[in-house]
Amino acid sequence: MLSASISFILTAGGVAFAGLRAYRRRFLSATRWFAVALLPAGLYLTGLFPLASTIGREFADWATKLVLDPRVWTGIALLGVSAVLLLTTRWVGRRGGTAVEGAAERPAAAGPAPERPAVAPTPKAPKKPAAGKRDDGLGDFADIEEILRKRGI
Repeated sequence: MLSASISFILTAGGVAFAGLRAYRRRFLSATRWFAVALLPAGLYLTGLFPLASTIGREFADWATKLVLDPRVWTGIALLGVSAVLLLTTRWVGRRGGTAVEGAAERPAAAGPAPERPAVAPTPKAPKKPAAGKRDDGLGDFADIEEILRKRGI
């Protein structure tokens, strides 16, 4: 009973962490975490979580359960889904990943960064109001209104 609690707590924690990664729009990482989170539940359901139970006579009992028990097949399905997710995310990661995760998850090993000028551009002086314009009390909004007028909005 303790091994069931431990395995499902580990699974729930991994799924929660995967949800946080997905919330932060790190879908490739979230899928990997979800795949790893399925492992403890899958191992428990197949009877492989307490590895000592597969030794000796208990191995024959486990083999009998493998054929007849739907709980074992559920565990095998979870392990299979986990393996497929891990292989898929590895394949997607090698192909370049998503645009959102590309820069964040791949460090400098992806190649040298493009060169940028070392000096920051000098700020432009603020425009002086034209002689014919009157102050309508908008202050900084006059600049925004001028930009919108130039764009035709």
